[in-house]
Amino acid sequence: MEGECRASPARSWGLPAGGAGGDSPGGDVPLPGSISSSALLQTEVLDLDEDEDDLEVFSKDASLMDMNSFSPLMPTSPLSMINQVKFEDEPDLKDLFITVDEPESHVTTIETFITYRIITKTSRGEFDSSEFEVRRRYQDFLWLKEKLEEAHPTLIIPPLPEKFIVKGMVERFNDDFIETRRKALHKFLNRIADHPTLTFNEDFKIFLTAEAWEFSSHKKQGPGLLSRMGQSVRAVALSMKGVKSRPEEFMEMNNFIEIFSHKINLIDKISQRIYKEEREYLDEMKEYGPIHILWSASEEDLADTLKSVASCIDECCKATEKRMSGLSEALLPVVHEYVLYSEMLMAVMKRRDQIQTELDSKVEALTSKKADTDLLTEEIGKLEDKVECANNALKADWDRWRQNMQNDIKSAFTNMAEENILYYEQCLATWESFLTSQTDLHLEEASEDKL
Repeated sequence: MEGECRASPARSWGLPAGGAGGDSPGGDVPLPGSISSSALLQTEVLDLDEDEDDLEVFSKDASLMDMNSFSPLMPTSPLSMINQVKFEDEPDLKDLFITVDEPESHVTTIETFITYRIITKTSRGEFDSSEFEVRRRYQDFLWLKEKLEEAHPTLIIPPLPEKFIVKGMVERFNDDFIETRRKALHKFLNRIADHPTLTFNEDFKIFLTAEAWEFSSHKKQGPGLLSRMGQSVRAVALSMKGVKSRPEEFMEMNNFIEIFSHKINLIDKISQRIYKEEREYLDEMKEYGPIHILWSASEEDLADTLKSVASCIDECCKATEKRMSGLSEALLPVVHEYVLYSEMLMAVMKRRDQIQTELDSKVEALTSKKADTDLLTEEIGKLEDKVECANNALKADWDRWRQNMQNDIKSAFTNMAEENILYYEQCLATWESFLTSQTDLHLEEASEDKL
């Protein structure tokens, strides 16, 4: 729980210190501690009814003012309405910039793995220098995520990309897989850097700055195997016991998470299927043009027309490739990231319940006088503070996460709509040009016949 109850310096996301209290950015975001059922379910980004074919993703009451500068990695488009909303009066207070690049393969007698270069630039006083460069592998990122969860059990830690390869990928270390993972790791670190509490975590700082030998030594300083096993057994025992009376606001939060998880998984599944079918369509269309070229060689009277058709098909192929590139880079990663977020939210809620269950068990023991009452009273007091701290941290982080989610989902689908409009406009213009040329050709031929 260390760090969750301390105030953090106010950052550029517009939250007061610690990310709690004050007015929430965006008109429809509930204040910490005042989450209600209507506030949770009235203005959702996703349409949460049970119809699988209904993929409406925008709230009818959504305002452009919801879209603030929470996520600097939010994909944007020059045509997007989002870019019309600017906050020129707000100073840019970002003081931590992280880049993940230059993946490098390492082959040893035991294993093969990839490391990534991490460049950090900062103006913070607690850093010894203004710029750092280190190399980390996936297991190091996993260690960081676990340390953040350990220190802040009820904060919403950004998700890591899956450890194993995505379905359909045969080669684990092919270029596409490595690049996809690099982008996800880059987003993971920048999500942490933009978080009002996680960004000041000491393990995060060490991850960004420590040399290889120093970092390896620091990783070994964690709790021993027996201690970790004891914590795991205790957590399992508490989860088996279950929480007796979860507060109403967390019941509503849990219900939202379950619905959100179902819907975002469904959208991810359908989006992947659409992308796969579009890829198959593109592959077939690429074979369509050359056939017209071959045909034109045997049809002298139709040669020009067939070649023009082949040219149009080629232009449409290029437009389709560009649209699919936008889909794979802007929409699919955002949707899949929130699939992982939904799993993370369930884990956070489970950890919150475990803390409350521990308190409930102590209170029950005190009531039945099964142990030293003075000792139990002292433990109960500490656990009450722990539960209150955990609840406040989750409520504040919940508001921040929902605002980020709305921004990201709206932006991703707005960009997809713009890409689709541009795609169909290009294809339409291509075929209209073809029809115009054929009309002109027909008129020329008619005029020659009259002569």
